[in-house]
Amino acid sequence: MKLLQEMSVMDHERVVFHQDPESGLRAIIAIHDSTLGDALGGTRRWCYATEAEAIQDVLRLSEGMTYKAAAADLAMGGAKSVILLDSPGQEATEAQGHAMGRFVDTLQGNYIAAEDVGVNEAFCDWMGHETKYVMGGINVSRGGDPSPFTSLGAFNSMKACLAHAGRPVDFAGVTVGVQGLGMTGYKLAKLIVDHGGMVIGTDVNPHAIHRASEELDIKVIGDDEDLFSMDLDILAPCALGGVLGPEQIGSMKAAIVCGTSNNVLVDPDRDGQLMKDKGVVYAPDFIANAGGLIRLAGLYLGLTESEIDAKVEKIESTTREVLDDTRNHASAYEAGVTYARARIDAGRRVEA
Repeated sequence: MKLLQEMSVMDHERVVFHQDPESGLRAIIAIHDSTLGDALGGTRRWCYATEAEAIQDVLRLSEGMTYKAAAADLAMGGAKSVILLDSPGQEATEAQGHAMGRFVDTLQGNYIAAEDVGVNEAFCDWMGHETKYVMGGINVSRGGDPSPFTSLGAFNSMKACLAHAGRPVDFAGVTVGVQGLGMTGYKLAKLIVDHGGMVIGTDVNPHAIHRASEELDIKVIGDDEDLFSMDLDILAPCALGGVLGPEQIGSMKAAIVCGTSNNVLVDPDRDGQLMKDKGVVYAPDFIANAGGLIRLAGLYLGLTESEIDAKVEKIESTTREVLDDTRNHASAYEAGVTYARARIDAGRRVEA
């Protein structure tokens, strides 16, 4: 990968690498766009097949955060960080948490870290011992687990999708396939069940499947069954990204796609248009899953609880506005990006 060329194509401002021999930390921070302000974005711990794969992930994730913050009307830019693991499921250590905190601190607030896959409140607190530029902890940093807000935002976005599809905004009789029953997927499934919907869920973690089955009384399926091709009203990707490409879209029966995952589409331009051509209502992920960012960024920016709640609630009307504008674009993804970029451009004009 030619990194500078890729940064130029995707309009990234800064990509920073760091390694700490003592703790074994290897990490990357990518700042995509800071027009609207400093950027809060999660820290992902993951075992990547190659360094190039890790770089591509942090570039795409940080770009998505720019659009997410802008579409949510937050005075924040877009950034993300990844920690490269030596093996899948490698245990987090306090030493690496402190090392990551020191790395974050070198950017002096241009990047504010938070939770993502593989990072919890304890890890955020470890980072918080070394930097004030972290959210999502409990004892040292603040904000706690943002996943309930991510799930609620996606649920609100689903309501907009139902309305756009000409269906009652009512989950009674609606079947939702939830791919990923972790922090956000489990809570989204609970919201759907609590509102009368039926959930079919799947996860690579047997403990997550057992918990959801026992506590939510939902139908769960194993790895040998393809959730994406089942008869569903709504497909909710709630795990890692890059799960919907031409093959999956071709066999998909769901009329709506709306979940908590980032970067759901393998190729957003190509696959977004494929879904529009097929008549699938697609809620752009950076709009649907913005609730967690709204929660932590809102606290960081000094918003009140009622202001934060109002922004999470507004995800429904924002989704509806973007979906209604899809007729003027190649896809809902393109309509969502246009919506976000309009606010960034307005911020740029004010700055000038």
